[in-house]
Amino acid sequence: MGTRRRYKREFKLEAAKLVVERGYSYREAASQLDTTPWSIRDWVKKFRAEGILSGKENPVPEAEEMKRLRKENADLRITNEILKKATAYFAKESQ
Repeated sequence: MGTRRRYKREFKLEAAKLVVERGYSYREAASQLDTTPWSIRDWVKKFRAEGILSGKENPVPEAEEMKRLRKENADLRITNEILKKATAYFAKESQ
């Protein structure tokens, strides 16, 4: 059985801010901080209840912008892959 890790309040708050203010997913923040997504989810819920972090109905503008940019980046990567394949196909056809 694993040992239970204890984190300081400041660490928990910074981890929660990664999700709420910076737009990270729970999984991304957890992997960067070597903890579990469930822990971070609980910390976010706790700090929102205390009024330290903004709630879901009042998202931080930077977090919304980060989410939009991540989605746009993913879409552009897919488009880039399609264009690479099309270029390779047409280069092969022209030979």
